Amino acid sequence: MTTVRTRIAPSPTGDPHVGTAYIALFNLCFARQHGGEFILRIEDTDQVRSTRESEQQIYDALRWLGIEWSEGPDVGGPHGPYRQSERGHIYQKYSAELVAKGHAFHCFCSAERLDQVRAEQMEAKQTPRYDGHCMHLPADEVQQRLAAGEPNVVRMKVPTEGVCVVPDMLRGEVEIPWDRMDMQVLMKTDGLPTYFLANVVDDHLMGITHVLRGEEWLPSAPKLILLYEYFGWEQPQLCYMPLLRNPDKSKLSKRKNPTSITFYERMGFLPQAMLNYLGRMGWSMPDEREKFSLAEMIEHFDIQRVSLGGPIFDLEKLSWLNGQWMRELSVEEFAAGAQQWAFNSDYMMKIAPHVQGRVETFSQIAPLASFFFAGGVNPDAKLFEHKKLAPDQVRQVMQLILWKLEALRQWEKDRITACIQAVVEHLQLKLRDAMPLMFAAITGQASSVSVLDAMEIIGPDLTRFRLRQAIELLGGVSKKENKEWEKLLASIV
Repeated sequence: MTTVRTRIAPSPTGDPHVGTAYIALFNLCFARQHGGEFILRIEDTDQVRSTRESEQQIYDALRWLGIEWSEGPDVGGPHGPYRQSERGHIYQKYSAELVAKGHAFHCFCSAERLDQVRAEQMEAKQTPRYDGHCMHLPADEVQQRLAAGEPNVVRMKVPTEGVCVVPDMLRGEVEIPWDRMDMQVLMKTDGLPTYFLANVVDDHLMGITHVLRGEEWLPSAPKLILLYEYFGWEQPQLCYMPLLRNPDKSKLSKRKNPTSITFYERMGFLPQAMLNYLGRMGWSMPDEREKFSLAEMIEHFDIQRVSLGGPIFDLEKLSWLNGQWMRELSVEEFAAGAQQWAFNSDYMMKIAPHVQGRVETFSQIAPLASFFFAGGVNPDAKLFEHKKLAPDQVRQVMQLILWKLEALRQWEKDRITACIQAVVEHLQLKLRDAMPLMFAAITGQASSVSVLDAMEIIGPDLTRFRLRQAIELLGGVSKKENKEWEKLLASIV
């Protein structure tokens, strides 16, 4: 009997996402329920955005929740390497095999030509897709161009007629027409694979038997199935999990809901409550009870109990459930939890140097430094009234700084300062024009300890959360402004 093997394969390109934890949890429970193995693989082929800092955050966040893996980049295993960036030679080999078998081809089309083809197709009300221009180039011409070092990608051949039947563990057979599929790029010009080739090759070589992934990948499933056919490999069983949604039913996004797992840790949620809540996303215990542990979820897990309605990620409901868990702690456990969360010597030692010179009695510490131990700070809107900037400029400055800080992976005072400096200089302002806004958003006060030091200490999650809250307090950002300011952001270095 084949051992069940599942995996999670996150990209280390940002904050560890609750959606990653949700999919990881269900893969873990499915594997454990069947006495199998759960593996972690890192998809870091996006060399521009992938960072080791982000990778470490993924490990830390999943482990905080209590999710452990038996194989991965940090723990090793018999199927390594477990980072895709270290498996380039493997993908090259299998890409060449597909070309040799006639299932894929080298494409030399420039980005300009592809854009032009796409524009013409859209104008003609056709589905934009690659037009097969390089598919029938003579073999000798292909070899000459490769020998000359001409930039190229490897594309897979895809049928243009008929339907692909996708067997989904939750939906049964799903029919998807082939004419919706593009001739997918498998190897990029930089010699690294795209998601499609890397996933199929890795899942096969790592012996993955069941793939539970988000339903946003269902429309592209035919390309994965076709690759298994081209290689002559048995495909794993596929299960497309419903997407997490905001209370307004839109796809979960950080604009409407904090999505970083680390945010919930910094806010003082209990990991067992967070895991419990993620377990309730589209799934329920046989007796419908709301509160259950990971061990209980594994014991009673049945993938067929997953509901296809988009599960709502509701912060109020999570807070209620966290309260249930907190009230069941002993007083000693509660006190120890609070101490571990923020009232520990490491955290206090970061704060003390900035507070000591500003107080005359210990009783003054709490009013001055309370924002270090808070989630949101609920500033007064009057604190954002600016002598020099109009209200829309205030929102623009704060939004641009927020975007710059969202992209910052190494959270240090000098780098935080550089982000703010880059924005104000581009807008022909001075640092002192932005700092009152930062004080108000981050501390909830007109002045306090150094706000740049404070931002470094409270960390990226609470800093970004408070900036988002402040921007919402001031009326938010319209779709038109969002579009204009994103263009402006692209020119800020």
